[in-house]
Amino acid sequence: MDQRRSPSPAERKRDPERTRARIMEAATAEFAAKGYAATRTTDIAARAGVNKQLISYYFGGKEGLYREIATSWHTEGTAMASTDQPLDEVIAAFVMTTVHNRDQGRLWAWANLSGDMPSVDGDFLRAQAETFRARQATGEVPADLDPTMLLLALMAAASAPMMLQETARQLTGEDPATPEFAEKYAAQLGRLVRHLSARD
Repeated sequence: MDQRRSPSPAERKRDPERTRARIMEAATAEFAAKGYAATRTTDIAARAGVNKQLISYYFGGKEGLYREIATSWHTEGTAMASTDQPLDEVIAAFVMTTVHNRDQGRLWAWANLSGDMPSVDGDFLRAQAETFRARQATGEVPADLDPTMLLLALMAAASAPMMLQETARQLTGEDPATPEFAEKYAAQLGRLVRHLSARD
């Protein structure tokens, strides 16, 4: 069979949104396990149970698929970080994503450690820094802190149970991959943020 063939009309008509979602879920898992460079579209397609050509058809290839995953995460992250929510609750919610979406967290870790992935987060991160400036203008964030540096520090803190999993295990004697640990850690980090903003 010619592996370069285009997907058939029947394949394209089969619930395209569900197919796209399956491909994105499979790609997130593959990228998280192997990193961007080592992930092959054939492996993504096999995990998703679809013809490899559907990746090109829906996303334009591996990079387009990665960018679509990033866009989805940016949309979710923007909603989570809304200034309608207190900063301590925002940071606590991001902690919980390390439990509920570990593949996404691992993918983010790969992006930071390997340097082999497309650069896709700049606009999102700069927008998040602007929300910190907005919080600063209302007094929620102290005026003597650089909003971008504070954002970086809090992102690192929120990801600690995943990024420093073995350190957290040895330090606390608990399993940092469990929801119970994440909830305890999120509560403590939220308390720290409230102290920082003099709300507690």
